[in-house]
Amino acid sequence: MTSVRPDLDPELRHLLADMPLMSDLTPEVLARLRELPSNPIDALLADRSVDRRETSVPAEDGTPIPLTVLSPAGRDRAGAAPCVYWIHGGGMVMGDRFAQLEIPLEWLDEFGAVVVSVDYRLAPEATGTTLVDDCYRGLRWTAEHAADLGIDPDRIVVAGASAGGGLAAGLTLLARDLGAPRVAAQLLICPMLDHRNDSTSSHQFSGGPGMWTAEMNAFAWRSVLGGLADDEVPAYVSPARADDLSGLPTTYVDTGSAEVFRDEITDYASRLWAAGGQAELHVWAGGFHGFDTLYPEARISAAARRTRTDWLGRLLTGPDA
Repeated sequence: MTSVRPDLDPELRHLLADMPLMSDLTPEVLARLRELPSNPIDALLADRSVDRRETSVPAEDGTPIPLTVLSPAGRDRAGAAPCVYWIHGGGMVMGDRFAQLEIPLEWLDEFGAVVVSVDYRLAPEATGTTLVDDCYRGLRWTAEHAADLGIDPDRIVVAGASAGGGLAAGLTLLARDLGAPRVAAQLLICPMLDHRNDSTSSHQFSGGPGMWTAEMNAFAWRSVLGGLADDEVPAYVSPARADDLSGLPTTYVDTGSAEVFRDEITDYASRLWAAGGQAELHVWAGGFHGFDTLYPEARISAAARRTRTDWLGRLLTGPDA
């Protein structure tokens, strides 16, 4: 299989030139990455008028699952607000509920949305369905407390980036199969969907440094699966395994052409259409994994963020909203 890669967007290539890149993850490297400071939530909120609430919900085994709830302060918009239930990235092995939070905060600013961000447990300490189950517990609490939170329970959007996007897809499948809570839409940013790591794009982004390589992906999935055989991996963990994608809510999904997840993402969108679902797919030419988070000032990043926000605006403020 070819190892020739699509070229990077010229502006991104220039910005990335001095960035130290990795080719693989190890337990030792992961430990060092976990020691890095979390996203500075206070700085993100400093220029915003936001009410912040910290709470937790118990997992099935009693472990507290932290949630951060961010609402526009003194909301003066009529009626209940839409909600973005945010799931952070980090390969399911690192990160916390403050990671990439600047993305949903844009939707708080734009639409007055309440943002609920969940701190699911990480692999390899947690494995299998534990991570998506943690996300489900938080989503169910959010829906059950919609009135208290000022949320419209019919406008809860599940969203996430990278690993968070994959968990969002698995969570939406789980909510569909359990019959609740109702998810109005899923917004999946460069989602991590397939543990098999065997697509053309997986092979293209193997064997060299990058923002997220096939080798790093394999390490993360080994950490999550905890020894499960391929045929034992649930679709809630690896959504690309789902046989039935019918009955899912409207979906936005995007990727870069120059990233390891490209083909599993485009395949997922195609399968949603084949199942009669509604999906909007964007493949950003020359975008690498997480490009718009790392370099939000780049023109391609601004376009990607604006396009997501425009889609969400049509969903939340359309004639049926």
